[in-house]
Amino acid sequence: MIAVTKTQTLEKIKEAIQSGIKIIGENKIQEAEEKFEKLNQRVEKHFIGHLQRNKTKKAVRLFDVIQTADSQKIIKNINKEAQKIEKKQKIMLQVNVGRDEKKYGFLLEDLNELELKEYKNIEIIGVMTIPPQNKTEQELGDIFKRTKKIQEKIKKNIKTCKETSMGMSGDYMLAIKEGATYIRIGTNLFGKRK
Repeated sequence: MIAVTKTQTLEKIKEAIQSGIKIIGENKIQEAEEKFEKLNQRVEKHFIGHLQRNKTKKAVRLFDVIQTADSQKIIKNINKEAQKIEKKQKIMLQVNVGRDEKKYGFLLEDLNELELKEYKNIEIIGVMTIPPQNKTEQELGDIFKRTKKIQEKIKKNIKTCKETSMGMSGDYMLAIKEGATYIRIGTNLFGKRK
């Protein structure tokens, strides 16, 4: 479980970690930077927001996993910044299975043309998706099922691609049923954001 700590206070985050949370997820680089500076507990940090190219350097320095590698350009940039600090950056490929125009991520046809072997400073550990809003349970289940199949297909060529990050507070049970290995929970842990 990834505790989504966007807009949460440092006190609430520390409380969650003391209660057993081992992974936190942040959406914004600047907010994460401010929090992480003061957060002295050892916890795995995942970036789960859209990564802009000009923020890649900071993201690579701050996060253990960047879940939102959503284009060839951003992957190339992550690799370049990781190389500078001699880091093997773990990433997930963000896939737009629901073909939502408001969401980022690779479309299925883009994945076929993706060149990944050349990057020595990244490790693809899985895929992630954010489904479109206002979908029925059946439609969501289908999106999650297709995301899992994409992960399994990629794993045939890239052995480290073992994880599937999908499901949030409103649909995580369905995501788990369809094979999620990571779920991103904010509201159910911290209550509604103000």
